[in-house]
Amino acid sequence: MAEKIILPVSTVGILGGGQLGRMMAIEAKKMGYDVICLDPTPDSPCGQVADDQIVAELDDLEAAVKLAERSDVVIYEFENIDVRLVEELEKKYYLPQGSKILSIAQDRIKEKTEIQKAGFPVVPFHVVRNQDDLEKGVTELGYPCVLKTARGGYDGKGQLVLKSPRDLGEATEMLQAPGMEWVLEKMITFTHEASAIVARNQKGEVAVFPVAENIHRNNILFMSIVPPRIGSEMEKEAARIAKEMAQAFNLVGLLAIEFFVTPEGLLVNEIAPRPHNSGHYTWDGCYVSQFEQIIRAVCGLPLGTTELLSPVVMVNILGEDMADVLNELPKFADNVKLHLYGKRGAAEPKRKMGHLTVKTGQPEEVIAWVNSFYPE
Repeated sequence: MAEKIILPVSTVGILGGGQLGRMMAIEAKKMGYDVICLDPTPDSPCGQVADDQIVAELDDLEAAVKLAERSDVVIYEFENIDVRLVEELEKKYYLPQGSKILSIAQDRIKEKTEIQKAGFPVVPFHVVRNQDDLEKGVTELGYPCVLKTARGGYDGKGQLVLKSPRDLGEATEMLQAPGMEWVLEKMITFTHEASAIVARNQKGEVAVFPVAENIHRNNILFMSIVPPRIGSEMEKEAARIAKEMAQAFNLVGLLAIEFFVTPEGLLVNEIAPRPHNSGHYTWDGCYVSQFEQIIRAVCGLPLGTTELLSPVVMVNILGEDMADVLNELPKFADNVKLHLYGKRGAAEPKRKMGHLTVKTGQPEEVIAWVNSFYPE
């Protein structure tokens, strides 16, 4: 793909209209770009801040072509975009992220195989397509292990923890779903979860954001702490892997890499070729946010500094938290910032509605405050 420079006053097209698209659009608008998005939900979070929104399903090729024809560069905001649609668009239009990294991230089998082939440490896994594969995988990996859908699962959906042979019956039932493939992963004993977000442009310039320590509740990211409490050597290793992975996959845009931190070292858990929930802290905590950085990367501009301006804690706001957050907002300290995503309708449980970022020189105090405010 020929290198292109897309200057401000050009139009950025975004496939998807969720909160990631919204935050990318805000940064693009600040830089002087016009923004148009495609999403099936009228007045989507991204559509509210974009110059225009095409209301159509994300697998609607005709609508996607209309978006591309009106755009100077097209990007996707999350990895559940139909890869075949992206393959069609990139034949004629400028999609610098490309379909290759998207196809890898969409399929856990391909993801883990490609990461392993490139020489990076991954969680031990076994491909499962039938009952025999399941039994062989359990024998190979041992208990406990986790059965995951190869495609489509996120935030703990499409997953089953197998703690003993008693759980094989439920796993067997899951395998009956037609047309599905699965990955069985060894359950890792880890000390922390962490993530690194790396940017790369077509010139091959690479920049890594400060590594985040992540705390999950019910398989959904609850809190990110930066700097992480994982030790400087692990932090450096996560940044090194992120840089090398960006080059190995010829990344253009952003790549988020999730790690398990173990006493023996780091293991790559998952990747995502777009802004990541654990990088939301960058909007307030870094000189250049992940959302500005992806615009810079796909438009061929120099990458910005990823300097951390202050230690920061990011906390997700789910649907069940909304009422409490709004009620307590007048009592928040002056170092707490609220970001809501403009999602219309009911604040449903487990639906990501926004986040808080807390600038702090005392992360432990903030963590204690968050845990008291958000009792588990």
